[in-house]
Amino acid sequence: MSQQKIKNSLINWDLVTVNPSDKNWNWKDLFFFWGVSIQSIIGFSLIASLYVIYNLNSLVVLVGTILGSLLVYFFSNLIGKPSQKFGLPFIVLLRSSLGFRGAQYFGLTRCLVGIFMFGIQTFFLSKALGYLIRIIIFNFEPSLLDKDFFLIFLLGMNIIEWFSIISSIILQYILFSFGMNFNKKIIKFSAITVYLGMLIFFFSVLLNDVQFSLNAFLKNLKIENFFDKNNIGPIISVTGTIFAFFSIIILSFGDFSRYVKNESELKKGNLSLLLNLIIFSFFALFIVSGVDSFLRQEGQDLSRILTNPTDIIGKLNNLLITNLVLIFIIVASASTNLIANFIPSQYTLINFIPSSLSLKSSSIIIAILGFLIGIFWLTYFSQIGILSFIDTFGAFFGPLFGVMICDFYFIKKGILDNKDIYSVESKSTYFYSGGWHIKGVYSLLIGFIFSSSTIWNSNLMFLNSFSWIIGGIIALIVYYLLAKE
Repeated sequence: MSQQKIKNSLINWDLVTVNPSDKNWNWKDLFFFWGVSIQSIIGFSLIASLYVIYNLNSLVVLVGTILGSLLVYFFSNLIGKPSQKFGLPFIVLLRSSLGFRGAQYFGLTRCLVGIFMFGIQTFFLSKALGYLIRIIIFNFEPSLLDKDFFLIFLLGMNIIEWFSIISSIILQYILFSFGMNFNKKIIKFSAITVYLGMLIFFFSVLLNDVQFSLNAFLKNLKIENFFDKNNIGPIISVTGTIFAFFSIIILSFGDFSRYVKNESELKKGNLSLLLNLIIFSFFALFIVSGVDSFLRQEGQDLSRILTNPTDIIGKLNNLLITNLVLIFIIVASASTNLIANFIPSQYTLINFIPSSLSLKSSSIIIAILGFLIGIFWLTYFSQIGILSFIDTFGAFFGPLFGVMICDFYFIKKGILDNKDIYSVESKSTYFYSGGWHIKGVYSLLIGFIFSSSTIWNSNLMFLNSFSWIIGGIIALIVYYLLAKE
């Protein structure tokens, strides 16, 4: 390889500083971003469960939710600022604290988790699409679904499910590989569409019987004895649960904040997470409490309150609402997959082989691996406890955050050499020891030990919601002690 090629081996047009003309995100775009981040089946079920299933004081849940979102706001500002300032994705900034080799290999943990979760999310997205296809076929000709053709299964899936998962993968690949300007349109469209869907669902519950549905909603708003000292534990628990839900997005938030116009827009946009949570929580609680009361009034024997949207529509005898909800679930699942799994995987994969990969080629790799994970999820991966191992790789996220933040704010004092960040020459600033910053790696591993212990040590599992923060703080302290002059 020539000297010129060696110099450019870390340069990739998708990883270089964003063109100032492309820094066109404002706080409204971040409002849609945070809206999409919570608009999922898991997000809906989580919020509704906190208010309903655990029968907590509503003010306890609200305060815990606010505290959790403020933590997300604080950490997102910290990790988002350097990317906004220099126009670089998370994985390139990681070269400053771990060296370019350290960023390549440890960055793969984000890629691995992202691709695996992309495959799982695609599997469940395809299930919603499959339900929609079955409804269409049933309305066209009910007897068709009884044909032997639809009763042949391979890897636990029939022809409809195979068509659904293949279509889901292809559609996501096509939509997600155009670049960030198009992704911004997807995020905006999805956030508005899903909120519109929740508004329709809300009015369908409310107008069915206004007085009855309002009473059902107000019955779940328990606000007495908020200042009881016994509420401290639940508040901390809710705070940790909310933070843990968003933690996968925080580390790679720089992949999006690099396109924000300025720091003021960044902070205002991140604060919109709180507004999103309040809006989403209101809709989720009203819909769940209203539907539950109507079902019980009709004499249906429910062993529990239904908080999963697919379970709810399964109990409703309303074909229009069922079809609409399924469409909104598909839209929400795809857009959540985009920001939480696909885009971070793209950048970290490109960074691993920057001279060979592009958005298109990395998208193909993610789509193929995601497809394999999706088709084997039901019959194999879900049976072997693979999520514990994925959680273990995710235990690197907090320490990675801690090392990056300490390096940028306390060691490098906000200074970055934009030229050397792409250099592999031994004299470059970030070459360190053959491309590895040993102090950064050591700090990362120490933080990982503490973070992963909340997963594998049964005595520490009660801290699992805070494992990200624990690992981040430990890694930050160790890195500061080792790297300070």
